[in-house]
Amino acid sequence: MDHYEVLGLGKNASKDEIKEAFRRLAVKFHPDKHCGSPKAVRDSATLRFKQVSAAYEVLSDDRRRADYNFRSRFRTQNSGANYGNNYGYGYGYQNYGSEYRAGSGSATGSHGFVSGFENVLRFLTTRAFLLNAAFAGALLGGMFVIDIGREALWKMHNSGKSFEETMESIEKTKAHKDKM
Repeated sequence: MDHYEVLGLGKNASKDEIKEAFRRLAVKFHPDKHCGSPKAVRDSATLRFKQVSAAYEVLSDDRRRADYNFRSRFRTQNSGANYGNNYGYGYGYQNYGSEYRAGSGSATGSHGFVSGFENVLRFLTTRAFLLNAAFAGALLGGMFVIDIGREALWKMHNSGKSFEETMESIEKTKAHKDKM
């Protein structure tokens, strides 16, 4: 299902055009308007209303729209594959807006690599991962600074001898005391 076709719009439609098309179609297919209609008409209108709502939910959000446009461009390049409702990318897109969950669908064909790469990229750009990476970097930086500072203090108080040389002389002194 192409969200642009559902709303009767082109891919370069503005937000106002999307909003207007949604309002027009939502009024036309709203279930309350068809409550007295035969069951087949009522079910058809309800289905169309859900499609229109899902299309509006995706196309009205800039981030979701860009993601949808990217995915639909990729789908048209590989139109020979059968994608079904999951589009072959490992995401549950049946109702793109409300069931947008990573990893709930199944990847088909060579798109498993794309899906895996996208999942890794999404994980690496999550706020929690970035905060943990920053914290780990700060800890490693602190350890490095402490190590450099320890060496500098040693050299300042024990000029001419390295730590290893000092430890050897301490061992020799202990051995000499034990012999006496």
